[in-house]
Amino acid sequence: MSDTPTRHVTVTIRPKVGLRDPEGNAIEHALAALGWQGVTNVHVGRTVSFELPAGDDDTARSEAAEMCSRILANPVIEDFQIEVGGRGV
Repeated sequence: MSDTPTRHVTVTIRPKVGLRDPEGNAIEHALAALGWQGVTNVHVGRTVSFELPAGDDDTARSEAAEMCSRILANPVIEDFQIEVGGRGV
């Protein structure tokens, strides 16, 4: 077992602004059909959360960004946001 503390990381991945989001469009139309008029700009993404061994938040954020660039997100069509929530369990 490592002595390095862990950090809780949450990554939110969404389609880049301006790109087609068929799932978001379908939800937007369904909301309007159900009576919620005026709801616009619906985008559907995904959330990935994990514990990461890192001594500080900046290290965790940097590691998570590399993970996003290499495997978690497609940087050509997706943007991502990283939140580090401090020490994990």
